[in-house]
Amino acid sequence: MKFLRKILDKQKPNFEKGGKLHFLHSVFDGFETFLFVPNHTTPTKGAQVRDAVDMKRLMITVVVAMVPCLLFGIWNAGHQHFLALGEQADFMAKIIYGSKVVLPVVIVAYGVGLGIEFAFAQMRGHAINEGYLVSGMLIPLIMPVTIPLWQVALASAFAVIIAKEVFGGTGMNILNIAMTARAFLYFAYPTNMAGDFKVWTQYDQSDKIVAEKVEKVQKLDGYTRATALGLAAEKSSALAAQIQTAREKYVDNKVKAAEAKGKIADPVAFNAQAFKEADNLQEVKDLKAKIPNQVKAAFESTKNGLYSFKSFVIGAIPGSIGETSFLMCIIGALILILTGVGSWKIIVSAFGGAYLMGLLFNAIGGNAYMAMPAHYHLVMGGLAFGIVFMATDPVTAAQTEMGKWVYGFLIGALTILIRVFNPAYPEGIMLVVLLMNVFAPLIDYYVVAANKKRRLKRLELKQA
Repeated sequence: MKFLRKILDKQKPNFEKGGKLHFLHSVFDGFETFLFVPNHTTPTKGAQVRDAVDMKRLMITVVVAMVPCLLFGIWNAGHQHFLALGEQADFMAKIIYGSKVVLPVVIVAYGVGLGIEFAFAQMRGHAINEGYLVSGMLIPLIMPVTIPLWQVALASAFAVIIAKEVFGGTGMNILNIAMTARAFLYFAYPTNMAGDFKVWTQYDQSDKIVAEKVEKVQKLDGYTRATALGLAAEKSSALAAQIQTAREKYVDNKVKAAEAKGKIADPVAFNAQAFKEADNLQEVKDLKAKIPNQVKAAFESTKNGLYSFKSFVIGAIPGSIGETSFLMCIIGALILILTGVGSWKIIVSAFGGAYLMGLLFNAIGGNAYMAMPAHYHLVMGGLAFGIVFMATDPVTAAQTEMGKWVYGFLIGALTILIRVFNPAYPEGIMLVVLLMNVFAPLIDYYVVAANKKRRLKRLELKQA
């Protein structure tokens, strides 16, 4: 490292004021502070603070916490590829294939985002912002493995310019950068961001031979074509439709029989009574009896336990590159908590809110999705990844200690609420994080207001 330090020191005068490359000072400063802790000294007067941990070191810690998710995502991309083809492959074969499809996404996200950061830094004459070190890793990890690279570039540019630089750069944004990128693609190019296994599994879909082979494997081996959340929504909607069809059939027959005898005096009251009677039909009761275990049974019945609880925890399932493994997300969470970078209050309260909302829906029942065991919600979809790496964003999250508990709890609870009541959009963590980013300042405002009110009351009592 001393050798590298000497090279930088030798070139530094060229980038300082009066040097021939002074216009590139921001770029040089960015590379220097990325490689070495700034050698700034505190003034003789004023606050005397010296710390080896600066913003770049803080951001690198978050990137390190995401490495387990990235490495597992690379392996899983290869695993899902060979699984779809019905071929056996060893560990290295999966890693090699996964690297070929995942690393280009990472490179494009970093290349485009950092290029824009450098351009804005040069135009403003400011130091390069460090925040994109994290966003540049987050964006690829929340993308499907099949996402076109030009869309990754477009989303990265949109997120950096619209969600960040417009507000003044790092530390000024009100929305999470990576979630903004995903939301942009989700609404602009929805077919590339959600759907069956073709969205989540990389293979040459333009090759008819390969496509036919995959179709054959899907039919013969019985692999589900949906993600776990998609399958849960599908089973829940299917059972609810069967129950409603049985009830409507009974009511129609009762109305026809009554009309054959004469005019119905009060059609509204008659229909209400008929639907009430329909709930006591044996057919309806039998269908309702299937509700508690319908989704769980659907998961357990998938080929080789693809969607078993164990598979959810490990993460060897279709999904976004870095979101599938609950275990890797927890490892990342431990790194963030132990280093003091991530707020354990937000993480704990968010998981707690999700679990309690799941228990509440279990108690209410009503459809298969509501009756799904609460602990399944914690390991499905992008909930764990969103809580650990998105909700804990120190810029867009709540800042007060009590506000962090409220902020996290609402993220967990609202995510499950969206999953259950909106089968068309079974994954709610993206919109919930963005929504709570907007409400975070309001939460802090009321927490601070409550603290002031409580202290003033104590002061009044003391003076009385």
